[in-house]
Amino acid sequence: MKTYKKKDFPVSEIRKFLEPGPVVLVSSAHRRRTNIMTMNWHTPMEFTPSLVGCIISNANHSFELIRRSRECVINLPTVDLAETVVRIGNTSGRDLDKFAAFKLTPVPATTVRAPLIAECCANFECRLVDSKLVNTYNFFIFEVTKAHVAPTPRYPKTIHYRGDGTFMISGTNTSRYRPLFQPDKL
Repeated sequence: MKTYKKKDFPVSEIRKFLEPGPVVLVSSAHRRRTNIMTMNWHTPMEFTPSLVGCIISNANHSFELIRRSRECVINLPTVDLAETVVRIGNTSGRDLDKFAAFKLTPVPATTVRAPLIAECCANFECRLVDSKLVNTYNFFIFEVTKAHVAPTPRYPKTIHYRGDGTFMISGTNTSRYRPLFQPDKL
């Protein structure tokens, strides 16, 4: 097995190594206002119920929409939307209708008022189930109440933020280690 020689590294930059999750678009709605934000700070927390934790800055327009409505949709874009995803992240929805500005199609959700984004390969309707960490850490804990996933492609090409404006496109899948995998040990 290979060993690695290491050197000190700024702790403020470790996210470059720990943020492998896909960049998502979070849609929200409250009192006839909708918004879309680009987000990378999310983590699955539990299988059943399906819980997802998300950091949403209180400086972001979506923060208040989601805090007040207590719901959102986490939408999974594919690499063909990468430029749009970055541009959405560079704008504020306070004075801009991002659905119209970025030519995205809002679709009514089943269990929440926030719209799905039709151009995304998966949409996860979410309700806020724990807000204890919102005021202190901007950390929302959502329960996924409904999932909509395109059957193809089976493994969509997603984008992943590595920090400093560097992105990674999801790579090769392998089943090579499946014989070693023990799902009951998760």
